[in-house]
Amino acid sequence: MSELVLYNLPGCPYCAKVKDKLAELDLDYEQIDVPSSHSERTEVEEVSGQTGVPVLVDEANGIDGMPESDDIVDYLEKQYGQ
Repeated sequence: MSELVLYNLPGCPYCAKVKDKLAELDLDYEQIDVPSSHSERTEVEEVSGQTGVPVLVDEANGIDGMPESDDIVDYLEKQYGQ
């Protein structure tokens, strides 16, 4: 399993923003697609305490459920950018 995990909803523009940054930085990650219905997103809720996506997990750096695309993009740039 990759140390980076992205909880994603296909077609979500906020998720796409994070995936673009992951690709730009050439980072390997595991993508977990969540159901459309918030009430069915139990896995992402257990990880992050909420049902919105995207959510990033970076086990190597102690990030166990970071929400909000702008925060995730900023984190990835600071942690993995040049």
